[in-house]
Amino acid sequence: MTPITEVEGRRLALSNLDKVLYPATGTTKGEVLHYYAATAAEAMLPHLRDRPLSFLRYPDGPEGLRFFTKNPPPGTPDWVRTAPVPRSDDPSARQVLAQDLPSLMWAANLVVEFHTHQWRQDSSGVADRMVFDLDPGPPASVVECCAVALWLRDRLAADELSSYGKTSGSKGLHLLVPLEPTPSEDVTAFAKRLAMEAQDALPELVVHRMTRALRPGKVFVDFSQNAAAKTTAAPYTLRAKESPTVSAPVTWDEIEACGKQDDLVFLAGDMAARLERYGDLLAPLTDPDQARPLPGG
Repeated sequence: MTPITEVEGRRLALSNLDKVLYPATGTTKGEVLHYYAATAAEAMLPHLRDRPLSFLRYPDGPEGLRFFTKNPPPGTPDWVRTAPVPRSDDPSARQVLAQDLPSLMWAANLVVEFHTHQWRQDSSGVADRMVFDLDPGPPASVVECCAVALWLRDRLAADELSSYGKTSGSKGLHLLVPLEPTPSEDVTAFAKRLAMEAQDALPELVVHRMTRALRPGKVFVDFSQNAAAKTTAAPYTLRAKESPTVSAPVTWDEIEACGKQDDLVFLAGDMAARLERYGDLLAPLTDPDQARPLPGG
């Protein structure tokens, strides 16, 4: 029998709680749901609220079938809010919003990575943050990503923009910048310009083009996730990897000190202590007073 749980007045059927989702650590679906409910929710929800979601679903664990979905899944409860996100192939398309703990837990029960746009549902295509996805091409690793992040931090600071880091939960690093609302195409153009500047300044370390042949041993500074149609792994989401790695906020001290890949790998079980110690390191992203105009905007 599927257990029925009440979350803030909403009844949820939580299924297969004993199912092992991460064989490397023996982490079960019940433990994944506990992570979201007891550890991540308070810090995570402000970063999800009002942002249409896309999901990478992996219901049988990271070694099973994985697929992206943007449309609300069949059986989505009527109390889960959705927002219109028109697409060229579907002008009436809608996407899920995770506005509260019940909707977060409903989505987590589907076994998903949470991915968000850089804009909110009431201002489609107008970004309130900029993102750089630093993706290392082997044998480069997160260590090289940290060196690039430090260069970008200083370059952004020259334009009076503050930046904040988080692990991707995979191999790389994400750099996020709070902005006053700005059209996504303008943010993309500015981010591309900085990626090109980074390549000019660090030619042995950085590439700004996605071409695979250019990327071995270098860090691809992916600026394209600022496009209105793109989404990026949300802060605190678990990733569909061998172990329950988290897209975890990190301090600049940790980025500066990173000497090996494992220095910036955080699992679900690490996050309660980190949140108790640091709070939400990405809180400035949700504070309108921290937003700054895009230079030249």
